[in-house]
Amino acid sequence: MHETTGRRQRFTEAAREVRPDLALLCLLVAAEAHAGSGSRAKAPPEEAPSEEDRIDAAQIELDRLAGLLPALGRQAGPRRWAEALAQLLGERCGFHGSPADYRRLESSLLDEVLLRRRGLPILLSVVWLEVARRAGAPVYGVALPGHFVVGFGDPYGEKVLVDPFEGGRPLSDEDAGLLVAGATGAPLSPSMFAPAEPLDIVLRVLNNIRAWAAARPERSDVQLWALELSLLLPRHPARLRYERAELLVERGDFLRGARELEEYAEVIAAVEPGTARTVLGQARAARAMLN
Repeated sequence: MHETTGRRQRFTEAAREVRPDLALLCLLVAAEAHAGSGSRAKAPPEEAPSEEDRIDAAQIELDRLAGLLPALGRQAGPRRWAEALAQLLGERCGFHGSPADYRRLESSLLDEVLLRRRGLPILLSVVWLEVARRAGAPVYGVALPGHFVVGFGDPYGEKVLVDPFEGGRPLSDEDAGLLVAGATGAPLSPSMFAPAEPLDIVLRVLNNIRAWAAARPERSDVQLWALELSLLLPRHPARLRYERAELLVERGDFLRGARELEEYAEVIAAVEPGTARTVLGQARAARAMLN
């Protein structure tokens, strides 16, 4: 319990830094997964790496990869940076994704993605972002609906988009539009090219983990810790509180679930009185399960 409290305190503090460390936050998410769900093969206690060792090893690997890039300097254009990262991470190191990666929790954990060199688009993009940033590249994340990608250059001027899931394949605006249409059916809009903030990236990573766990009722423990980390971020959807309360009830923690449903109802009562009454009814039903 003390270890969990310390880890979450560290996550909270890292999320409130003026310039949040994206890699550290993603590695703390991974640490929560390893501690709570045993996503790694179980090793004897004397052989298992500590949480801090895993975090340090992942940061060192990101530094190492950045050191393998050619010294391009600030005069290099966005296309040259994109090509250099694709040659290193996509071709030489083999970072990429496949449909099977969507079925694995490890695909959302940064340290596992660094080891396996496989992952979801957003985690592969985090690898690209962190390696490129360390090398001095003008890089940023692009949170396209349904498929995260990476941009180099000026987001509002000369830029190059690449898809780390496809090994760094360059994307035209038409390609990006096809990705968005395939994921959502909606047309591409200019606002979708805006740089993604680190905390928004972390929330999206946690959303993916919640979605993975929600499809597997036996992994409600994973859904719960992903919700709890999301709620520690300075900005998060208020409805996550309701989702957590519902999940507590589903897991048989009726008293805590009822209490949190009541608190959520109080928060929304002024703007959504009908919904608040429904939620209070759910709280009463949860409390009745105690009798």
